[in-house]
Amino acid sequence: MMPLLSRRWMVFFLAGLLFVLSQFYRVSMAVMFPDLTADLALDAVQLGRISAAFFYAFALMQVPIVLYLDRFGSRLAMTVLTVAAAAGALVFGLARSGGELALGRVLLGAGMACNLMGTLKLIGEWFGPSRFATLSALVVSVGTVGNLAAATPLVLLVQAVGWRAAFWLLAALTLALALLFFAVVRDRPPGAASGPAAVAGQSARSLFAGLRMLFGRRDYWIISFGTFCRYGIYAAVQALWAGPYLINAQGVSALETGHLLFLMSIGMVVGCPLWGWLSDVVLHARKSVIVAGMIGMVAVLAILAALPAGAGFGLLALLFFGFGVFGGAGQVMYAHIKERMPAAYAGTAMTGINFFTMIGVAFFLQGLGGFLQRIQPQAALGPMAFRQAFFLCSACLGLSTLLYLVTRETLGRPRQANPSRSSPES
Repeated sequence: MMPLLSRRWMVFFLAGLLFVLSQFYRVSMAVMFPDLTADLALDAVQLGRISAAFFYAFALMQVPIVLYLDRFGSRLAMTVLTVAAAAGALVFGLARSGGELALGRVLLGAGMACNLMGTLKLIGEWFGPSRFATLSALVVSVGTVGNLAAATPLVLLVQAVGWRAAFWLLAALTLALALLFFAVVRDRPPGAASGPAAVAGQSARSLFAGLRMLFGRRDYWIISFGTFCRYGIYAAVQALWAGPYLINAQGVSALETGHLLFLMSIGMVVGCPLWGWLSDVVLHARKSVIVAGMIGMVAVLAILAALPAGAGFGLLALLFFGFGVFGGAGQVMYAHIKERMPAAYAGTAMTGINFFTMIGVAFFLQGLGGFLQRIQPQAALGPMAFRQAFFLCSACLGLSTLLYLVTRETLGRPRQANPSRSSPES
C-alpha cells in the first residue's frame, strides 16, 4: 500500500494536472483561429462568441460548485465534470459549425469550473491548514503550465496533426486523467474524519445573504469592476484576440505568435510574485500596487494600438512580456477585497469576485468580436479594426484605474500570510 506521504503528493499532483488542463483549455483558441476560420468560415463575432462560451459556463458554475462541493466531495465532482470536459473537447474536434464549436466550449467551461476549488479542498483535507497557503499558491503557479502549453506546443501539435485530431487527442487525454484521478484520489486520508473544508460549504440562504451585504458596499463594486476589466481584457487578449492581431495586423507567423503568448504567460509568472512581494514586504500597500499594474497595462495596450505593421518580433516580445508582468499586479486585488470586507464574509466576497473575474473575460471576448465586426465589416480582423479595439480596451482600463483611486487602502489592517499569492482567477 502506498505510504501516506506519497499518497498525499499523488493527490496533489493529479489534482494539479486537472487545474493545468483548465488553464490550457481557456486560452486554446488564440493560436488556432486561422485553422478554425479557414475550415468553418467564421467571422469576428462568431470567434468571440465561441471563445466566450467557455467563460460564461465557467462563471455560472461557481455558485452551484460553492453550494455542493462539500456535499459530493472533490473526487466525485471533479471526475464527473472532467468527463464532461472530455466530451466537450470531442464535440469541439468534431464540430462542423460555429454553434457546435460553442457547445464544445460550454462543456469545456463547465467541466473545468471545479478544478481549482476542488483542488484547494483536497489540499485542506490531505495537508491541513499549516501548509494550505503555500500549497494553494503552488497550485496557482503550476497551473500556468497550461497557459504555456496552449502557446507554442499547441501550435506545433496543430501543425503536425491538424486542429481536429489535436482535440481528439486532448479529449482522450482528459478522459484518461479523469479516470486516473477517480481511481487514485480519495476525499481525505484513510481513517480521517470529515473536518472543516478548505473551501467551506455554504447554504444558499447564507451565500445570498452575504452577497446582499457586499452589494451595498462601494469598494466591493469598484474592486469587482476593476477585476472585470483588468482580467477580462488580459484574458481576452491571451485567449483569442492576440492571435489575429499578431498574424493579421503585425504579419507574425503562427509559430511566432505561440512564442509571444508563451512570453506573455512567463511575464505573468514573473509578475505575480513580484507584485505580491512589493505589496506585502516593500510598500505595505494594496491600492498603489494594483493601480501601478493597471497603468502599465493601459500603456502597453495603447502602444500596441499605435504600432505600425511589421513592428518587429523583439519589440512585440517586450510588450507582450510586459503585459504579462503588469497583469500580475491584479492578483493583489484578492488581498484587497479580503481586507476591505468583513472577515465573516471573506468566502462570499471571493465567490463574488471570482464570478466578476470570469464573466469579464466572456464579456470582452464576445464584445470585442462584435466591436471589430461593427467598425470594420469588410476587414473585422484587419489592422485598423484592432487599432481601434485596443484603444477601446486601453480606455476601459484607464476608467477602471481612475475609479480604483477612490477605494480605501488597507495599510495597517490585519492580513493573512501572503494572501496576494493565491488568487482563484488562475
